Amino acid sequence: MKIRLAAVSDNQALRKIYAQYIETPITFECALPTAGEFADRIAQISRDYPYLVCEDGGMIIGYAYAHRQMEREAYQWNAELSVYMDRAYTSKGLGKKLYLILMEILKLQGIRTVYGGVTVPNEKSEGLHLSLGFKPLGTYRHTGYKCGKWHDVTWFEKEIAPYNSNPEPIRPVHEITEKKINDLIQRYS
Repeated sequence: MKIRLAAVSDNQALRKIYAQYIETPITFECALPTAGEFADRIAQISRDYPYLVCEDGGMIIGYAYAHRQMEREAYQWNAELSVYMDRAYTSKGLGKKLYLILMEILKLQGIRTVYGGVTVPNEKSEGLHLSLGFKPLGTYRHTGYKCGKWHDVTWFEKEIAPYNSNPEPIRPVHEITEKKINDLIQRYS
């Protein structure tokens, strides 16, 4: 298995994985984005946050990324995480590795708290968050309608760095050296 930073050119492979979830309530998106839209998302997110892919024999089998949790300036020290694995590769610990690497990169950026939203029930995703020390925050009841019914979303949070006074603004991921990122990836691979 190889984990690396995503490139915009990975969009077709990532979109193919994401397509496996469009007809489920795991994502609240109801239509598969076009290849161009997906490429734009990768580019936009990657400007400021880590976006990782996992490969097996050169084939992308999963991906994970972080993005801003809320828009106001005072929220800049938070990030929301997402992970999607090809269904043939779930429950193998790869999502956990991707999350661990994301959190380590985010620490270098100055992020203090990470969040994950899980459409419930979803034992695999709930278990992933709990196994990594995330704490349940609460549940938004009947917050999304998809697949013919209303769904709840439970939010999880985890502190990844201390909350000091006068924190520096977060650093965009591109300001972290490639060597540091590759060292973190190697540590968890």
